[in-house]
Amino acid sequence: QVQLVESGGGLVQAGGSLKLSCAASGRAFSRYFMAWLRQAPGKEREFVAGVSPSAESLYYANSVKGRFTISRDNALKMVDLQMDSLKPEDTAVYYCAARLGHDYDHWGQGTQVTVSS
Repeated sequence: QVQLVESGGGLVQAGGSLKLSCAASGRAFSRYFMAWLRQAPGKEREFVAGVSPSAESLYYANSVKGRFTISRDNALKMVDLQMDSLKPEDTAVYYCAARLGHDYDHWGQGTQVTVSS
């Protein structure tokens, strides 16, 4: 079982930066594919960024490519999302999630990110 706790959300002006962190507890963290997803009001949850278990592969949604950077530290059981050049359309609740197979098995509680214009 893996438990995930996000932190780092907040209010920022357009063009600014935020760093989200996800702290994991439990065994076998290093086996999980880790990802950040987000859900804006009235919209479906969408994939933002993901990192393979060994951190050798990184994945990004087209909308954030070149602006966001995902990283993980298996020793510390942490996954970070550095968000730069933020836009109002990045406003959403951001979730950290973990999966072994195709579906996400574990979710954090979410952290709000609000980007003002």
